[in-house]
Amino acid sequence: MKMPVLFIGHGSPMNIIEDNSYTHSLNELGKILPRPKAIVVVSAHWQTRGTYITAAELPPTIYDFYGFPEELYAAAYSCPGSPATAALVQTITKETVKCDWNRGLDHAAWAVLKHMYPHADIPVLELSLDRGKSPQQHYELGNQLAPLRQEGILIIGSGNIVHNLSRIDFSQLYGTVYPWAAETDGQMAAALVKRDHAGLVNYETFPNARLAVPTNEHYLPMLYAIALQTETDRLEFTCTDIQNGSISMRSFMISEN
Repeated sequence: MKMPVLFIGHGSPMNIIEDNSYTHSLNELGKILPRPKAIVVVSAHWQTRGTYITAAELPPTIYDFYGFPEELYAAAYSCPGSPATAALVQTITKETVKCDWNRGLDHAAWAVLKHMYPHADIPVLELSLDRGKSPQQHYELGNQLAPLRQEGILIIGSGNIVHNLSRIDFSQLYGTVYPWAAETDGQMAAALVKRDHAGLVNYETFPNARLAVPTNEHYLPMLYAIALQTETDRLEFTCTDIQNGSISMRSFMISEN
């Protein structure tokens, strides 16, 4: 069975402890997905020179956020890693991906998986974003990961399609949404439905791209997900929320018809 592929908008770390429509959508995904042998998360929060994958047997929880309630720092996600899966990723990418034997999991991974797989009993690895790669090169690397789907490995791109921290409104989780954020989120959703991968790779052509994607580290994980969509795959939105006015939580699943 070919595993589905996910893109998850992860948003604020507060979602780790929130009970809302977004976290409910993650909980539902954990119930309906086939149980994976391992999970590879393409993280918006791990930027490197070259591409790396975590290979630790027991990856530690990384608290890559500051100034939040103490409750968040008491939470953890003590899942196993998988050196064997890391080696497989190296093999299928012809050794262009290197292993990092020490790094743990940042909140792009564990904030999402804590709701999907709360028992933390599935091996998890993270894939970094090479700062030197263009969006097209990230898309092409995503395509190279296709054999993992046949091995029962769940690939998750974790970022946000629209992500502007300079305009974020922490006073409200759900409420007034900036018009440019809603418009761009809708335009990109339409491109996803039309399978306009070229348009999404060249995201800077969208009218409000400078506001919606001021920096692209949260956008790039989405390109890894769509790069894995085949002609027989369908795309289904699993969450369409916008939080804090300027953060699209839009998430989707790619799976066989």
